[in-house]
Amino acid sequence: MKVILNNTQLKKIIKLNQNIGFVPTMGSLHKGHISLIKESKKKSKKTLVSIFVNPKQFNDKKDFINYPRNINKDKSILKNLKVDFLYLPSAKEIFPKSSKLIKKISKKNQILCAKFRKGHFEGVLNVMDRLTYLINPRNIFMGEKDYQQFYIVKKYLEQRYKTNVILCKTIRDKNGLALSSRNKLLKKSEILKAQKIAKNLRKIKSNIKKISNIKTELENKKKELEEKFSIQIQYLELRNKINLDLSIKKQNSKLFVAYYLNRVRLIDNF
Repeated sequence: MKVILNNTQLKKIIKLNQNIGFVPTMGSLHKGHISLIKESKKKSKKTLVSIFVNPKQFNDKKDFINYPRNINKDKSILKNLKVDFLYLPSAKEIFPKSSKLIKKISKKNQILCAKFRKGHFEGVLNVMDRLTYLINPRNIFMGEKDYQQFYIVKKYLEQRYKTNVILCKTIRDKNGLALSSRNKLLKKSEILKAQKIAKNLRKIKSNIKKISNIKTELENKKKELEEKFSIQIQYLELRNKINLDLSIKKQNSKLFVAYYLNRVRLIDNF
């Protein structure tokens, strides 16, 4: 595995490799990331993984500081997977002073996480735009757990570049909790609670076809979950997975949730 530290090194690699599969990460790798890498290796001649904790997508500085980091462990995982390239850029490489930044996402996308994380998706688009420009990948692999992120990034990048943004299924633990780097911030008791919440959410989704007034039912379920598990739910909404419009039908829809388990914010969809 070749470790790339700056854009000069990166340009030399890109010139010699035309069919690159790209897996963007912020490190603290888990089985979800590993599944993306394996998918890239199936579909690409070469696989490049980036690790960059992007300060521009954190609306809370404490969240940025506390985000789990373990670069040595990450390198070991990537070597074992026989990843071709690891890109470890500095903030100056990604956001030079001359770079033009995206200042606002469209009003249509000001839903779900965007309502509660001001500037988050602008930060995501800025880093993904820059990385795609630098790497010129044939395919980019993203996880389904961050579905709104995938939706916004795919629409933006595929209009600007000759790249495909490929959705890969959410990887869960044996009790149904979606794997996330943020799970490492949870205590064991909180993990158990999050697993129970995931089980309840899956049950809510499976019962949707039996419900006549979905909006009212979800409002009631939101209150029930908050009381039962002592959590703060930011949203619990059924939306069409094609356009993210609010939906009243189970078909072609996803149940989206974001909640705080004490100090840690978790998201998922079913």
